[in-house]
Amino acid sequence: MGKLTTLVGLMALSASLVHGKVYTDLEQLDSAKESYDFIVVGGGVGGSVVASRLSENPRYNVLLVEAGPDNEGVTEIAVPGMFFGINRTYTWGHVTTPQVGLNDRSMPYTQGRVLGGSSSVNGMMYTRGSSDDFDLWGKVSGDRSWSWKTLFPYFLRNEKLVPPPGGRNASGQYDPRYHGYRGPTTVSLPWGGPTDFDLLALKNAEQSKEIKFNLEPNSGKPSGLIWVQSTIGNGERCSAAVGFLGPEARERPNLTILLNTQATRVLPSKESRQLDIRTLEIASIASGKTTTVTAKKEVILSAGAFGTPHLLLNSGIGDKKDLEEVKVKVIHHLPEVGKGLSDHLTFPVGWTANDTIKPVDYPAALEQWQTNRTGPLTEAVGHQVMFARIPPNAPLFKEHRDPASGPNAPHIEITLATQGAQVGAYVVLLTPKSRGSVKIASNNPLDKPLIDLGFLTHPFDIEAIKEGVRLAKRWYDGPAYKGYITGFLGPDPDTLPAEEFANQLKEAAGTFWHPVGTATISPKGAKHGVLDPDLKVKGVKGLRVVDGSAIPYVPTAHTQASVYVLSERASDLIKNSW
Repeated sequence: MGKLTTLVGLMALSASLVHGKVYTDLEQLDSAKESYDFIVVGGGVGGSVVASRLSENPRYNVLLVEAGPDNEGVTEIAVPGMFFGINRTYTWGHVTTPQVGLNDRSMPYTQGRVLGGSSSVNGMMYTRGSSDDFDLWGKVSGDRSWSWKTLFPYFLRNEKLVPPPGGRNASGQYDPRYHGYRGPTTVSLPWGGPTDFDLLALKNAEQSKEIKFNLEPNSGKPSGLIWVQSTIGNGERCSAAVGFLGPEARERPNLTILLNTQATRVLPSKESRQLDIRTLEIASIASGKTTTVTAKKEVILSAGAFGTPHLLLNSGIGDKKDLEEVKVKVIHHLPEVGKGLSDHLTFPVGWTANDTIKPVDYPAALEQWQTNRTGPLTEAVGHQVMFARIPPNAPLFKEHRDPASGPNAPHIEITLATQGAQVGAYVVLLTPKSRGSVKIASNNPLDKPLIDLGFLTHPFDIEAIKEGVRLAKRWYDGPAYKGYITGFLGPDPDTLPAEEFANQLKEAAGTFWHPVGTATISPKGAKHGVLDPDLKVKGVKGLRVVDGSAIPYVPTAHTQASVYVLSERASDLIKNSW
């Protein structure tokens, strides 16, 4: 597999150098000696969307800087079913700081370092979240145009709903009224039709009073049992790079893509009285050579919820006290840079079951995928998940205010998956109260950031996970599973002492890789927050942020759809300002 991937990758690389300006090293950019209107940092969802949308206008010359390699021709990225085995060379290799709430465990944290960013390495689930989540953006930013009603057309503009791989009829598994059909991001339902396990869930939802079948989770009301929608088209992953930086975009003479180059700092103009930042310092991953490039109009940071605050802090933009401790010269005191990180915590539970599953024949499945882009490798995750609210009479609400953005926002996601003799589920807390941070360890911008997720540092989150486990237990106690589910493996909050359950939670909890909130929007003129509602860095000219760091609270969804819609609207904001 490794030799095949390398060979295909080399073929794609040679092809990419033929059309458009895709530079694999800083030396090639230096020799080009071009000037740019916009410089975009990071080729993830935010950067891919903005660079592509801005370069649609031939008057704008756009440079996109990506620390990783090209995504084209990398088999394990393209094959949805291989996403758990993607080579680590395509990720940053982050490891969190010891987590106080997780018995001082550190954990690896997957973030994409390849064109397409994390959309090239994620599980591809396409969930928008609750309409209340976006209305909350409007409220906390003081700008009601960050609201569900205003953003919904951008969801449609971004999406291209296509038939499942192989073309099966998926009617009755989604509502076509809530989807776009001409956008760059392909979305589809699973290749496989309903399995016996899926049909049990549908039957259980018919009989359940608590969790009903929801035909369309992307309507703004996600709660219920749903069919999974994924950013997959024709059996292949549709990352932001595939959707927005494909052959058509690469042909544009006004778009330059620079790979294998890390942004290290943004630098202020010496001539300006007001802090004006349009210059970017960059370093070659291969040689370490550094240079600077300057934008005529704006530098747009799209380095992600870890990369963007890391870059700002290394540039001297952040909390004065924290920066002075690591001997970074402060150019702009903006205390909340890197603060307020929120992420989805997940906890595995299991049941025994009266079932057997035929294992996937991976060589045969890969051959099927290579032949006609169908088969089990066109699927990354299970067919169904559930989104649910914690009952309003749950004891935890006597002690804690409900953190949900509104009545349409679920508190819990529960994955549904069978391994035959065992049924597993991840209980995901969608509305955490715990907050973390991103800091810098030194004044060397190439040092890794200090990532503290802050998991389980607020007591609400432990009690909410307990309620999530109880939800899952009630679901599998349903009459449809009689004779199928044979026992609960736990951990069980109703039989274990509170301290023992909390300890097992701390030892087993992980992340769903949905970090946001490290450079959040707030009202114009507000002393808190990092960005004005137009995504410009407060108190700075020429510098804007377009990525998940701008989102104030983690949405009740897998976050890529939220970042897509943020980036689509941001592209219009930038165009309209020039």
